[in-house]
Amino acid sequence: MSYLETAQTIINLVGGVNNIEHIEHCSTRLRLSLVDNARVNQSALEKVPGVLGVRVNVQCQVIIGKEVIEIYDAVCQLAEGRQPDAAKPATRRQWGPRLVDFVISIFQPLIPAIAGGGVLKSLLLLLDVMGWLTRDNSTWKVLDAIGSAPLYFLPILVAITTATKLKVNILVAVSAVSVLILPAMSKQLAEGAQFLSFDLVNIAYASQVFPAILCVLFYAQCEKFFNRYSPSALRVFLSPMLSLLVTVPVTLLLLGPLGFELGSGLATVILWLYGKLGFVATALLAAVMPFMVASGMHKPMIPYAVASMSQFGREMLYLPASLAHNIAEAAACFAIYFKSRDKVKKSTALSAGLSALCGITEPALYGITLLNKKALYAVIIGSVIGGGFIGWMAVEAFALVGPGLASISMFVSPTNPSNILWALAGAGLAFVMTFMVTLAIWQEPKAGTQPQSSSTASSVVHAFALNSPAEGTVIPLSAVKDEVFSAGVMGDGIGIIPTHGSLYAPADGTISSVFDSGHALSMLTDSGAEIIFHIGIDTIKMEGRHFWPEVDENQHVKAGDLLVKFDLQAIIHAGYDPVVVMVVTNSDRFQVDAHPSDSPVGNPFHVMTLKESV
Repeated sequence: MSYLETAQTIINLVGGVNNIEHIEHCSTRLRLSLVDNARVNQSALEKVPGVLGVRVNVQCQVIIGKEVIEIYDAVCQLAEGRQPDAAKPATRRQWGPRLVDFVISIFQPLIPAIAGGGVLKSLLLLLDVMGWLTRDNSTWKVLDAIGSAPLYFLPILVAITTATKLKVNILVAVSAVSVLILPAMSKQLAEGAQFLSFDLVNIAYASQVFPAILCVLFYAQCEKFFNRYSPSALRVFLSPMLSLLVTVPVTLLLLGPLGFELGSGLATVILWLYGKLGFVATALLAAVMPFMVASGMHKPMIPYAVASMSQFGREMLYLPASLAHNIAEAAACFAIYFKSRDKVKKSTALSAGLSALCGITEPALYGITLLNKKALYAVIIGSVIGGGFIGWMAVEAFALVGPGLASISMFVSPTNPSNILWALAGAGLAFVMTFMVTLAIWQEPKAGTQPQSSSTASSVVHAFALNSPAEGTVIPLSAVKDEVFSAGVMGDGIGIIPTHGSLYAPADGTISSVFDSGHALSMLTDSGAEIIFHIGIDTIKMEGRHFWPEVDENQHVKAGDLLVKFDLQAIIHAGYDPVVVMVVTNSDRFQVDAHPSDSPVGNPFHVMTLKESV
C-alpha cells in the first residue's frame, strides 16, 4: 500500500478522523490521542501491512518501524481540518490516563532536538579527550554552542509542545515563557528584583521544563477567559496583551518557583532511590524494559530523564539500563539469525538485530523476542547481568537518546574517562550472555508443532453463505494486481472484475468504518467475520471522486443492501484497475471458499462459503 492508503486505513480503524484529538510520533510509533479508545478496531489494525503491532492504553500506539515519519506525515495530511468529536466517554475524564497522555504529548516531541544536541556535545567531549579538537579551540566552542542550544532553550521548546497539546496560541505562549530566560530578566533576578513590592525568586530558568509547563497551562486559562470577554473588534491584540500581563507576573511570583521545585524534587527522588538500591535498581529496570517498551510505558520515564539532564547534566538509571536491554535484544536476534534455518525468520532477525544495536528495539521485540518465549528469557537474563554491571560501575549518560552503538558517545564523561569504557564493557557483557543463552535454549519450532491452518482444521463448526459483493467475474485473491492483497497479507478473500458500479453487502452485519474517500469500507458480519472491501487499486489517489457511499458507520445492513455506488467507467478512464477486493481479516478463524452459484440463470452473483474452523 502507499503511505496515503496505509494512513487512511489506520485513520478509519481508529474510529475515523474526528476520533483523533492529537497526533505525534516517536522513533518507531505513531501515537494517537483519541476521543474514545473503544472505537479502535485493534484486530484489524494489527493486520494492516506495515503495522508491526498495536497497543491501546492511554494512547493508541501504532508500531510502524522505520517508516513511521512517512506514515505520520500522511496521517497529518489526511487529518488536516478535522473536528474532534465533542462528546467524550466517562473513561476519558479520568485524571490518571489524561495526565499520562498529557505528559507524553509534551515530552516525546522534545527528544529529537535534545538527542541531537546531546550527541553532538558527547562527540565533542570525545574529540577533546582524544586531543583531536580541544575545548580551547574556537571551532570547538562554536560546535559546543550548537549542541548546548536545545537544552538551554528547553523552556521555549516545552512551551511549543504544551501549547500545541492545549490548542492555544503557540506564539503568545512562547512569548510568555521567553520572559523567563530573557537575559535582562535573568540579570534582574540575580540582582534581587521585585514586582509590586513582592520579591521574585532568583532562579536560572534556562533548561527548566516544569516552570514552562505551568506557565502555559495558566496562560491557556487566561486566553480562554479573555477571548470570551474581549470585544470582537479588539480581541486580536487585547486578549494576548491581557493574557501576557496576567500570566508572566503570576509565573515569576508563584508558578516558576513551584515548577523549579517540582523538577528538582523529581530528579532528587529518583536519584535517592538509586542511592538506596544501587546497581539492583539498574538491573531490575533493565529486566522489565522489554515489557515497558512493548506497552509503551517507558515514555513516562522521559520527564525524569529530562529533569535530570537539565538539573545535573547527566542521567544514571534509565539510559544505562536501556543500553543493557537494547544490546541484549540485538544479541538475541543475532543468535536466532545464526541458528534458524527459516529464511524469512533469518532476514527478520538480522534487520531487527541491527536496529536494536543502534538503539531501536521495537522491530526486535515485535518481530522476534515477544514471539519466542525462550528468546525473551535470554534477553531478560542478559539485561539483568549487563544492567547490574553497568549500575555497579555507576555508568552515567550525558545525552538523552536511545542508547546503542551508534550513540555510544553519549557515555563520554567530561570528568571520568573510564565511564565510556565501563559502558562498553556492560554492553558487551549483556550481548555475550544473551547470545550464549539464546543459542543454548532457543530451538527452531518443528513443522509438526505449527498451528493448523483453517484448511486443515480438525472440524468445521459453522458454515455461512456469503454473496459476492459486486456483479462481475470472481477471481482468486492471488490474481489481484496488488502484492499486499495477492499475498494474503491482510487475510483470505476474493477479487471481482466488476461489470457494474455497485458494491453490495455479502451478508447481514454492521458497518465498522467508511473511508472518507469512499473507495473502501469495512464491516463485521453477524457471524463474526471482519471484512474489508476495496474498490480498485490505488484509487485513493482519486480523492473520493466517483465514489458515493450509501451507508454510515455503525449502520446495520442486510445481505444485498447497496453499500457504495461508483463510476466504473471513470475509474477505468483514469487508468486505475477497477477490481473489487473483499478480504476477511480474521482469517485465522474464517476461510473463504468461493464456488459458482446454483442460483437461477441470469443471476450474476456467486455464492461463497464462509467456514468457521477449530
